[in-house]
Amino acid sequence: MALTLEAGKDQEILAERACPLSLTERAAQEVKDILEQQGNPEGVRLRVYISGGGCSGLQYGMALDETVDEGDEVFEDSGVEVVLAPMDIRYLVGAVVDYVTTPMGGGFKVENPNAVKTCGCGSSFSAEDDAEGRTITGGCGSCGSNK
Repeated sequence: MALTLEAGKDQEILAERACPLSLTERAAQEVKDILEQQGNPEGVRLRVYISGGGCSGLQYGMALDETVDEGDEVFEDSGVEVVLAPMDIRYLVGAVVDYVTTPMGGGFKVENPNAVKTCGCGSSFSAEDDAEGRTITGGCGSCGSNK
């Protein structure tokens, strides 16, 4: 179910709509565990966003956020409320957020079918950004890769 919220106003249900991205069972449980460790604060949701940067031009970000800006949409997936800004939705449609553990530690990983180019460290990507098929690219300070 999607909600569009206006800052300072009550929530209004716009339409029954699936979340554009999905959380694996492991990722959803990790978010729930983090929220539980923080005392399950009321109104705190998972915000998934895209920002400029990283070696491939765009990078993923996630935060626990109690703010829902005007135009943001709130979805529910696997028992977790997810907030997405309108600009980020187009880059995240079909993406899967997972939580992975390696010998170096654990973290969230995004598998994104919209990525036409990804970074060696997996934290950034490029996508065709316009009708001409131009791609946003950049240089990485974290992994030095540009695949």
